[in-house]
Amino acid sequence: MPSPEDTALTGKATINDIARLTGVSKKTVSRVINNSPLVHPETREKVLALMKQLGYTPDPQARGLAFRRSFLIGLVYDNPTAQYIVNMQYGALDALRGSGYELVVHPCDSSKEDYIDGVRRFVQQQKLHGVILIPRVSEDEQLAAALRETGVRYVRIASIPLDAAAHMVVTQDRQASNEAANYLESLGHRTIGLITGPRRYRSTIERGGGFLAGLQARGIELPPEYIFEGGYTFDSGVTGAEYLLAKSPRPTAIFACNDEMAAGVYKAAMRRGLSIPGDLSVVGFDDSPLAAQLWPALTTIHSPTRDVGRQAAQMLLAEEAADSQTVAEPRTVRPQLVVRDSTQRPKAG
Repeated sequence: MPSPEDTALTGKATINDIARLTGVSKKTVSRVINNSPLVHPETREKVLALMKQLGYTPDPQARGLAFRRSFLIGLVYDNPTAQYIVNMQYGALDALRGSGYELVVHPCDSSKEDYIDGVRRFVQQQKLHGVILIPRVSEDEQLAAALRETGVRYVRIASIPLDAAAHMVVTQDRQASNEAANYLESLGHRTIGLITGPRRYRSTIERGGGFLAGLQARGIELPPEYIFEGGYTFDSGVTGAEYLLAKSPRPTAIFACNDEMAAGVYKAAMRRGLSIPGDLSVVGFDDSPLAAQLWPALTTIHSPTRDVGRQAAQMLLAEEAADSQTVAEPRTVRPQLVVRDSTQRPKAG
Protein backbone atom coordinates (compact mmCIF):
# COMPACT_ATOMS: atom_id res chain seq x y z
CA MET A 1 0.00 0.00 0.00
CA PRO A 2 1.55 3.38 -0.96
CA SER A 3 2.07 5.95 1.75
CA PRO A 4 0.54 9.43 1.52
CA GLU A 5 4.04 10.75 0.81
CA ASP A 6 4.38 8.39 -2.16
CA THR A 7 1.18 9.65 -3.73
CA ALA A 8 2.46 13.16 -4.35
CA LEU A 9 -1.01 14.45 -3.63
CA THR A 10 -1.09 18.20 -3.43
CA GLY A 11 -4.62 18.44 -2.11
CA LYS A 12 -7.60 16.39 -1.12
CA ALA A 13 -7.58 12.89 -2.60
CA THR A 14 -10.07 12.22 -5.39
CA ILE A 15 -11.77 9.13 -6.71
CA ASN A 16 -9.27 9.22 -9.59
CA ASP A 17 -6.39 9.04 -7.07
CA ILE A 18 -7.97 6.08 -5.28
CA ALA A 19 -8.47 4.24 -8.57
CA ARG A 20 -4.89 4.98 -9.77
CA LEU A 21 -3.19 4.01 -6.54
CA THR A 22 -5.12 0.77 -6.08
CA GLY A 23 -4.86 -0.19 -9.74
CA VAL A 24 -8.61 -0.52 -10.27
CA SER A 25 -11.14 1.42 -12.33
CA LYS A 26 -13.16 4.39 -11.14
CA LYS A 27 -16.22 2.23 -11.62
CA THR A 28 -14.86 -0.30 -9.11
CA VAL A 29 -14.07 2.45 -6.60
CA SER A 30 -17.60 3.81 -7.04
CA ARG A 31 -19.00 0.34 -6.42
CA VAL A 32 -17.03 0.14 -3.18
CA ILE A 33 -18.36 3.56 -2.17
CA ASN A 34 -21.90 2.41 -2.90
CA ASN A 35 -21.38 -0.88 -1.05
CA SER A 36 -22.11 -2.87 -4.19
CA PRO A 37 -21.86 -6.68 -3.88
CA LEU A 38 -20.24 -6.77 -7.32
CA VAL A 39 -16.72 -6.28 -5.95
CA HIS A 40 -14.28 -9.01 -4.92
CA PRO A 41 -13.71 -8.90 -1.12
CA GLU A 42 -9.92 -8.47 -1.45
CA THR A 43 -10.39 -5.55 -3.85
CA ARG A 44 -12.94 -3.98 -1.51
CA GLU A 45 -10.55 -4.23 1.45
CA LYS A 46 -7.67 -2.71 -0.54
CA VAL A 47 -9.78 0.25 -1.70
CA LEU A 48 -11.28 0.88 1.74
CA ALA A 49 -7.86 0.71 3.38
CA LEU A 50 -6.41 3.35 1.04
CA MET A 51 -9.46 5.58 1.43
CA LYS A 52 -9.00 5.44 5.20
CA GLN A 53 -5.25 6.04 4.93
CA LEU A 54 -5.69 9.11 2.74
CA GLY A 55 -8.70 10.38 4.67
CA TYR A 56 -10.79 10.19 1.52
CA THR A 57 -14.43 11.20 1.97
CA PRO A 58 -16.68 10.55 -1.02
CA ASP A 59 -18.25 13.57 -2.61
CA PRO A 60 -22.04 13.04 -2.85
CA GLN A 61 -21.73 13.36 -6.62
CA ALA A 62 -19.11 10.62 -6.64
CA ARG A 63 -21.71 8.09 -5.55
CA GLY A 64 -23.26 8.34 -8.97
CA LEU A 65 -19.99 8.53 -10.87
CA ALA A 66 -19.24 5.47 -13.02
CA PHE A 67 -22.13 3.67 -11.31
CA ARG A 68 -25.28 5.18 -12.61
CA ARG A 69 -27.68 2.48 -11.49
CA SER A 70 -29.57 2.19 -8.23
CA PHE A 71 -29.52 -0.85 -5.99
CA LEU A 72 -32.92 -1.93 -7.27
CA ILE A 73 -33.98 -5.02 -9.20
CA GLY A 74 -37.26 -4.75 -11.08
CA LEU A 75 -39.82 -7.54 -11.56
CA VAL A 76 -42.06 -6.91 -14.57
CA TYR A 77 -45.13 -9.08 -15.03
CA ASP A 78 -48.45 -9.48 -16.79
CA ASN A 79 -49.71 -12.73 -15.31
CA PRO A 80 -53.20 -13.52 -14.01
CA THR A 81 -52.01 -16.06 -11.43
CA ALA A 82 -51.34 -14.28 -8.15
CA GLN A 83 -49.60 -17.20 -6.44
CA TYR A 84 -47.13 -17.51 -9.31
CA ILE A 85 -46.17 -13.86 -8.87
CA VAL A 86 -45.83 -14.24 -5.10
CA ASN A 87 -43.58 -17.31 -5.44
CA MET A 88 -41.43 -15.52 -8.01
CA GLN A 89 -41.02 -12.55 -5.66
CA TYR A 90 -40.09 -14.82 -2.75
CA GLY A 91 -37.40 -16.44 -4.88
CA ALA A 92 -35.94 -13.12 -6.00
CA LEU A 93 -35.94 -11.85 -2.40
CA ASP A 94 -34.12 -15.02 -1.30
CA ALA A 95 -31.28 -14.12 -3.67
CA LEU A 96 -31.22 -10.41 -2.77
CA ARG A 97 -31.22 -10.89 0.99
CA GLY A 98 -28.03 -9.42 2.43
CA SER A 99 -26.85 -8.10 -0.94
CA GLY A 100 -27.84 -4.48 -0.46
CA TYR A 101 -30.31 -4.72 -3.33
CA GLU A 102 -34.08 -4.37 -3.09
CA LEU A 103 -36.92 -5.63 -5.29
CA VAL A 104 -39.49 -3.36 -6.93
CA VAL A 105 -42.41 -4.67 -8.98
CA HIS A 106 -44.13 -3.33 -12.08
CA PRO A 107 -47.42 -4.94 -13.14
CA CYS A 108 -48.45 -4.13 -16.69
CA ASP A 109 -50.97 -5.00 -19.36
CA SER A 110 -49.12 -6.35 -22.38
CA SER A 111 -52.25 -6.07 -24.52
CA LYS A 112 -51.95 -2.27 -24.48
CA GLU A 113 -49.97 -0.64 -27.26
CA ASP A 114 -47.97 1.63 -24.95
CA TYR A 115 -47.00 -0.95 -22.33
CA ILE A 116 -43.37 -1.17 -23.55
CA ASP A 117 -43.01 2.59 -23.13
CA GLY A 118 -44.35 2.18 -19.59
CA VAL A 119 -41.74 -0.47 -18.78
CA ARG A 120 -38.99 1.70 -20.29
CA ARG A 121 -40.06 4.65 -18.11
CA PHE A 122 -40.08 2.38 -15.05
CA VAL A 123 -36.53 1.21 -15.75
CA GLN A 124 -35.20 4.70 -16.40
CA GLN A 125 -36.97 6.50 -13.55
CA GLN A 126 -35.91 3.90 -10.99
CA LYS A 127 -32.40 3.62 -12.53
CA LEU A 128 -32.73 -0.13 -12.18
CA HIS A 129 -29.64 -2.31 -11.91
CA GLY A 130 -31.52 -5.12 -13.63
CA VAL A 131 -34.93 -6.44 -14.61
CA ILE A 132 -36.59 -9.85 -14.28
CA LEU A 133 -39.20 -10.55 -16.97
CA ILE A 134 -41.70 -13.32 -16.38
CA PRO A 135 -44.25 -14.79 -18.81
CA ARG A 136 -45.96 -13.38 -20.72
CA VAL A 137 -43.85 -10.17 -21.01
CA SER A 138 -40.68 -12.29 -21.08
CA GLU A 139 -41.84 -13.68 -24.44
CA ASP A 140 -42.04 -10.25 -26.09
CA GLU A 141 -38.99 -9.67 -28.28
CA GLN A 142 -39.86 -5.99 -28.74
CA LEU A 143 -39.69 -5.46 -24.98
CA ALA A 144 -36.33 -7.26 -24.78
CA ALA A 145 -35.03 -5.07 -27.60
CA ALA A 146 -36.20 -1.95 -25.78
CA LEU A 147 -34.33 -3.02 -22.64
CA ARG A 148 -31.18 -3.67 -24.64
CA GLU A 149 -31.43 -0.12 -25.97
CA THR A 150 -31.58 1.28 -22.42
CA GLY A 151 -28.47 -0.70 -21.46
CA VAL A 152 -30.09 -2.32 -18.41
CA ARG A 153 -29.39 -5.92 -17.48
CA TYR A 154 -32.33 -8.26 -17.84
CA VAL A 155 -33.26 -11.92 -17.43
CA ARG A 156 -36.15 -13.55 -19.27
CA ILE A 157 -38.00 -16.54 -17.82
CA ALA A 158 -39.63 -18.69 -20.49
CA SER A 159 -40.47 -22.25 -21.53
CA ILE A 160 -37.78 -22.26 -24.25
CA PRO A 161 -34.58 -20.29 -24.97
CA LEU A 162 -35.54 -16.95 -26.51
CA ASP A 163 -32.32 -14.98 -26.04
CA ALA A 164 -28.62 -15.27 -25.29
CA ALA A 165 -27.86 -17.71 -22.47
CA ALA A 166 -26.90 -14.89 -20.08
CA HIS A 167 -30.46 -13.56 -20.33
CA MET A 168 -32.44 -16.78 -19.87
CA VAL A 169 -33.89 -19.13 -17.28
CA VAL A 170 -35.65 -21.95 -19.16
CA THR A 171 -38.47 -23.83 -17.40
CA GLN A 172 -38.81 -26.85 -19.75
CA ASP A 173 -42.61 -26.96 -19.62
CA ARG A 174 -42.91 -29.20 -22.68
CA GLN A 175 -41.03 -32.08 -21.09
CA ALA A 176 -43.14 -31.83 -17.93
CA SER A 177 -46.45 -31.91 -19.80
CA ASN A 178 -45.17 -34.86 -21.78
CA GLU A 179 -44.67 -36.66 -18.47
CA ALA A 180 -48.28 -35.88 -17.46
CA ALA A 181 -49.52 -37.43 -20.72
CA ASN A 182 -47.44 -40.54 -20.18
CA TYR A 183 -48.78 -40.90 -16.65
CA LEU A 184 -52.47 -40.62 -17.61
CA GLU A 185 -52.07 -43.09 -20.48
CA SER A 186 -50.22 -45.50 -18.19
CA LEU A 187 -53.26 -45.51 -15.90
CA GLY A 188 -55.40 -46.58 -18.84
CA HIS A 189 -57.04 -43.29 -19.80
CA ARG A 190 -57.79 -43.03 -23.52
CA THR A 191 -60.53 -40.39 -23.65
CA ILE A 192 -58.84 -37.28 -22.30
CA GLY A 193 -59.63 -33.55 -22.25
CA LEU A 194 -57.13 -30.69 -22.36
CA ILE A 195 -57.62 -27.14 -21.06
CA THR A 196 -54.84 -24.87 -22.30
CA GLY A 197 -53.87 -21.31 -21.45
CA PRO A 198 -54.30 -18.37 -23.85
CA ARG A 199 -52.73 -19.13 -27.21
CA ARG A 200 -50.66 -15.92 -27.10
CA TYR A 201 -48.65 -17.38 -24.21
CA ARG A 202 -45.58 -19.41 -25.11
CA SER A 203 -46.27 -21.60 -22.08
CA THR A 204 -49.57 -22.58 -23.71
CA ILE A 205 -47.72 -23.81 -26.79
CA GLU A 206 -45.17 -25.72 -24.73
CA ARG A 207 -47.48 -27.19 -22.09
CA GLY A 208 -50.29 -28.06 -24.49
CA GLY A 209 -47.91 -29.17 -27.23
CA GLY A 210 -45.92 -31.37 -24.87
CA PHE A 211 -49.08 -33.03 -23.61
CA LEU A 212 -50.41 -33.72 -27.10
CA ALA A 213 -47.03 -35.04 -28.26
CA GLY A 214 -46.85 -37.33 -25.23
CA LEU A 215 -50.27 -38.79 -25.99
CA GLN A 216 -49.44 -39.16 -29.66
CA ALA A 217 -46.26 -41.07 -28.85
CA ARG A 218 -48.41 -43.54 -26.92
CA GLY A 219 -50.93 -43.95 -29.72
CA ILE A 220 -53.58 -41.41 -28.68
CA GLU A 221 -54.70 -38.67 -31.08
CA LEU A 222 -56.63 -36.03 -29.15
CA PRO A 223 -59.49 -34.67 -31.31
CA PRO A 224 -59.68 -30.85 -31.54
CA GLU A 225 -63.10 -30.86 -29.85
CA TYR A 226 -61.48 -32.25 -26.71
CA ILE A 227 -59.22 -29.20 -26.43
CA PHE A 228 -60.45 -25.97 -24.80
CA GLU A 229 -58.55 -22.67 -24.69
CA GLY A 230 -58.74 -21.30 -21.17
CA GLY A 231 -57.32 -18.15 -19.62
CA TYR A 232 -55.20 -19.54 -16.74
CA THR A 233 -58.07 -18.50 -14.41
CA PHE A 234 -60.41 -20.46 -12.16
CA ASP A 235 -63.50 -19.34 -14.10
CA SER A 236 -62.02 -20.42 -17.42
CA GLY A 237 -61.30 -23.82 -15.86
CA VAL A 238 -64.96 -24.15 -14.89
CA THR A 239 -66.10 -23.16 -18.38
CA GLY A 240 -63.59 -25.45 -20.06
CA ALA A 241 -64.53 -28.43 -17.92
CA GLU A 242 -68.24 -27.90 -18.51
CA TYR A 243 -67.55 -27.87 -22.25
CA LEU A 244 -65.44 -31.04 -22.12
CA LEU A 245 -67.70 -32.97 -19.74
CA ALA A 246 -70.63 -32.41 -22.09
CA LYS A 247 -68.84 -34.42 -24.79
CA SER A 248 -69.80 -37.95 -25.69
CA PRO A 249 -67.92 -40.01 -24.84
CA ARG A 250 -67.14 -38.04 -21.70
CA PRO A 251 -63.44 -37.68 -20.83
CA THR A 252 -62.23 -39.90 -18.02
CA ALA A 253 -59.34 -37.49 -17.37
CA ILE A 254 -58.64 -33.77 -17.86
CA PHE A 255 -55.24 -32.09 -17.93
CA ALA A 256 -55.42 -28.37 -17.10
CA CYS A 257 -52.35 -26.28 -17.89
CA ASN A 258 -52.31 -24.64 -14.47
CA ASP A 259 -53.69 -25.39 -11.00
CA GLU A 260 -56.27 -22.59 -10.96
CA MET A 261 -57.99 -24.03 -14.03
CA ALA A 262 -57.70 -27.51 -12.50
CA ALA A 263 -59.58 -26.19 -9.45
CA GLY A 264 -62.27 -24.99 -11.86
CA VAL A 265 -62.54 -28.56 -13.17
CA TYR A 266 -63.34 -29.69 -9.62
CA LYS A 267 -66.27 -27.26 -9.47
CA ALA A 268 -67.66 -28.34 -12.83
CA ALA A 269 -67.37 -32.00 -11.86
CA MET A 270 -69.18 -31.36 -8.59
CA ARG A 271 -72.02 -29.65 -10.44
CA ARG A 272 -72.45 -32.79 -12.55
CA GLY A 273 -72.28 -35.12 -9.59
CA LEU A 274 -68.99 -36.61 -10.74
CA SER A 275 -66.47 -37.82 -8.18
CA ILE A 276 -62.75 -37.14 -8.42
CA PRO A 277 -60.95 -39.42 -9.08
CA GLY A 278 -63.67 -42.10 -9.27
CA ASP A 279 -65.40 -40.64 -12.32
CA LEU A 280 -62.79 -38.15 -13.46
CA SER A 281 -59.03 -37.90 -13.00
CA VAL A 282 -57.59 -34.37 -12.93
CA VAL A 283 -54.00 -33.19 -13.40
CA GLY A 284 -52.81 -29.58 -13.05
CA PHE A 285 -49.57 -27.67 -13.56
CA ASP A 286 -47.50 -25.47 -11.17
CA ASP A 287 -47.97 -27.22 -7.81
CA SER A 288 -49.18 -24.01 -6.18
CA PRO A 289 -50.36 -24.18 -2.52
CA LEU A 290 -53.86 -24.60 -3.93
CA ALA A 291 -52.94 -28.07 -5.24
CA ALA A 292 -52.48 -29.50 -1.75
CA GLN A 293 -55.49 -27.59 -0.37
CA LEU A 294 -57.99 -29.08 -2.81
CA TRP A 295 -59.89 -32.22 -1.82
CA PRO A 296 -58.84 -34.67 -3.02
CA ALA A 297 -55.32 -33.26 -3.26
CA LEU A 298 -54.39 -32.44 -6.85
CA THR A 299 -51.94 -34.44 -8.93
CA THR A 300 -49.91 -31.76 -10.68
CA ILE A 301 -46.61 -30.75 -12.24
CA HIS A 302 -44.33 -29.17 -9.66
CA SER A 303 -42.82 -26.06 -11.26
CA PRO A 304 -40.04 -24.68 -9.00
CA THR A 305 -41.16 -21.08 -9.39
CA ARG A 306 -39.40 -19.81 -6.27
CA ASP A 307 -36.13 -21.35 -7.45
CA VAL A 308 -36.63 -19.73 -10.86
CA GLY A 309 -36.99 -16.31 -9.26
CA ARG A 310 -33.91 -16.91 -7.12
CA GLN A 311 -31.80 -17.94 -10.11
CA ALA A 312 -32.94 -14.96 -12.16
CA ALA A 313 -31.97 -12.50 -9.42
CA GLN A 314 -28.62 -14.22 -8.90
CA MET A 315 -27.88 -13.85 -12.59
CA LEU A 316 -28.48 -10.10 -12.41
CA LEU A 317 -26.07 -9.77 -9.49
CA ALA A 318 -23.32 -11.80 -11.14
CA GLU A 319 -20.45 -9.99 -12.85
CA GLU A 320 -20.76 -12.14 -15.98
CA ALA A 321 -24.31 -10.91 -16.52
CA ALA A 322 -22.80 -7.90 -18.24
CA ASP A 323 -21.06 -10.10 -20.80
CA SER A 324 -23.24 -12.61 -22.62
CA GLN A 325 -20.16 -14.15 -24.22
CA THR A 326 -19.08 -15.70 -20.90
CA VAL A 327 -22.26 -17.78 -20.51
CA ALA A 328 -22.51 -20.77 -22.84
CA GLU A 329 -25.77 -22.39 -21.70
CA PRO A 330 -28.93 -20.91 -20.19
CA ARG A 331 -29.90 -21.87 -16.69
CA THR A 332 -32.68 -24.44 -16.63
CA VAL A 333 -35.11 -25.93 -14.12
CA ARG A 334 -36.95 -29.21 -14.53
CA PRO A 335 -40.58 -29.46 -13.40
CA GLN A 336 -41.64 -32.85 -12.06
CA LEU A 337 -44.92 -34.73 -11.75
CA VAL A 338 -46.29 -34.93 -8.19
CA VAL A 339 -48.84 -37.73 -7.87
CA ARG A 340 -51.55 -37.11 -5.26
CA ASP A 341 -55.16 -38.23 -4.91
CA SER A 342 -56.95 -36.74 -7.94
CA THR A 343 -55.94 -39.50 -10.36
CA GLN A 344 -56.56 -43.22 -10.67
CA ARG A 345 -57.35 -45.85 -13.28
CA PRO A 346 -60.63 -45.21 -15.15
CA LYS A 347 -63.66 -47.30 -14.30
CA ALA A 348 -63.99 -50.48 -16.35
CA GLY A 349 -66.53 -50.32 -19.19
